[in-house]
Amino acid sequence: MIGFRILHRQRQVSAETVEQFRRLPVANVSDCMSRMTAGGARLRPMHEGGAMAGPAFTVKTRPGDNLMIHKALDMAAPGDVIVVDGGGDLTNSLMGELMVAHAKVRGLAGIVLYGAVRDIAAIRAGGWPVYAAGVSHRGPYKDGPGEINVPVAIEGMVIEPGDLIVGDEDGLLCVPYAETGTVYEAAAKKHAFEEKKMRAVLEGRDDRSWIDAALVRLGCEIAA
Repeated sequence: MIGFRILHRQRQVSAETVEQFRRLPVANVSDCMSRMTAGGARLRPMHEGGAMAGPAFTVKTRPGDNLMIHKALDMAAPGDVIVVDGGGDLTNSLMGELMVAHAKVRGLAGIVLYGAVRDIAAIRAGGWPVYAAGVSHRGPYKDGPGEINVPVAIEGMVIEPGDLIVGDEDGLLCVPYAETGTVYEAAAKKHAFEEKKMRAVLEGRDDRSWIDAALVRLGCEIAA
C-alpha cells in the first residue's frame, strides 16, 4: 500500500568506498559533481563536528511523525546512515536524545533529518553525526504514514537506498551508487591539488596571475 511500505535495499555502496570518501572534504566532492547537487543550506550538522559516511537507509514520513523512523532504527545495519525526508517541516521534532542514543548503540554511522530535532544540547555534546533542518521542542506523532527504503528527495537532492551519504562541518551530500568510482577519482585528485596549493600559499609561492587574466578576458576596465 502506497504510504505504508517497508522495503529492502537491492544494493548499497561497499565498505571500501565508504572509507575512501570519509577521508575527503565534502566541498571537494561537491565541486567534482559540478556543484549541482546539494540537500539545501538548511541541513546543518547538529553535533560538534566530525566526518560522516555510509550507505543510505531511506525513510519517507509524514511531517511531524516518526513511526517509520523508529522502525528504520531497528532495521538499519551498522554503518548505515538513516536519511529521513520529513518534508522539511519544523513544527514537530522527529528525533531527540533517546533515539539518537539508540542509533549510536546500534552502530549506525549517522542520521539525516529533513525536519527538526530536539534535545539539541545533548546531541551537540554527544558528537555523533546528526544533520537536521532545525530544532523544535514539540514532540512527534507515531501514527504514520511512512515508507522505508524508497527514493526520497531533499530540496532537489535525490537519494536512492544504498547511495553514498557523506557529511562534514560544511554539510552533506549524496553520491549516486553508480557514480561513486568516477566521483572519488576526481575528488581525490582535487584534494591532492588543494593540499599542494595550501603549501604554496603558506610559503608565499601562490600564483595569483589568474585573477587579472580573468578580468582581462571578461573585458574589465582596470585603471592604471
